[in-house]
Amino acid sequence: MLEISLSHRLPALDLDVDFTAPEGVTALFGPSGAGKTTVVNAVAGLLRPDRGRIVVNGEVLLDTEAGICLPPHKRRIGYVFQDARLFPHLSVKSNLLYGQRFNSSKTAPEFDRIIDILGLGALLDRRPAALSGGEKSRVALGRAILSNPRMLLMDEPLAALDAARKAEILPYIERLRDEVKLPILYVSHAPAEVARLATSIALIETGRLRGFGPAREILSDPTLAPALGQREAGAVISGRVMAQEADGLARIETAGGPVLLPYPAGQPGQSLRLRIHAGDVTLAVGRPEGLSALNILPVTVAELRPAAPPSVYARLKMGDEHLLARLTTRSVEALRLTEGMACHAIIKAMSVASEDVG
Repeated sequence: MLEISLSHRLPALDLDVDFTAPEGVTALFGPSGAGKTTVVNAVAGLLRPDRGRIVVNGEVLLDTEAGICLPPHKRRIGYVFQDARLFPHLSVKSNLLYGQRFNSSKTAPEFDRIIDILGLGALLDRRPAALSGGEKSRVALGRAILSNPRMLLMDEPLAALDAARKAEILPYIERLRDEVKLPILYVSHAPAEVARLATSIALIETGRLRGFGPAREILSDPTLAPALGQREAGAVISGRVMAQEADGLARIETAGGPVLLPYPAGQPGQSLRLRIHAGDVTLAVGRPEGLSALNILPVTVAELRPAAPPSVYARLKMGDEHLLARLTTRSVEALRLTEGMACHAIIKAMSVASEDVG
């Protein structure tokens, strides 16, 4: 459990946020300059806000009214920055073990287990200069975890990496989220990262909390879609790989039925998150025939929300989950769509990119 309540005046921004997050990865999402880094610096103890209260798993780190403000070295916070900040004169193993000097707890994460989770075994004798950008990021992450923190702060840790390196490291962060169970506060303005990693999302704009809640609810909320951007708006649904078809497509079971996607690495039984862009969802009133699109799912229109002309966002109920579709006003009128109406969502298999499956 993570409680954050902060007010702080900056030269170009008045920050005022208040939320309580469950376990898992809480993403601070929003444009540059929204106040995200100010929040994580306050949690780390690198900034003392004008007013605030921060509690991690019942431990009060900051309470300005009560006069409590633990110094950074007593907060047991692991901080992973945009750049790895490794010691160039030390080997990977020595970098990893460096954080344990500051571990005042009698217990510590198991070294071999963290090495395995982050895939660092073959790198231990190398120096940072011999590592790729993705490898450096994994070492920095391992060093932070091995200091035995009570929580982890990650401030745009993938921002300096190219697309290939991001694709390399994201599965490691997912495994860390699922196996180590550390509370993580993750800063990003990249919707693809947030959709894959976040348990909860705090959407921040100009220092204010625009929305907070479970990732699936925030990402499928049509009222918040403009803040994500028209090209990036979309929902996250869960799925499970049921089979690999002979033609290379994976058959994935979702709340709305089976979906076929080009995901050749999936193993039967594997759980997945699928990010479906709102612009890639087409609607039909009746079940269409003779289409090249392979995925036709029965849905119910839960909400219609006008957006910037000529767009309308439709939130579509699919079992206990939701899709989001971006349609034209003309299409909504032609189909006579109304809230509560049953229809079919059509998703091309090739429209779901590999970065949107995790």
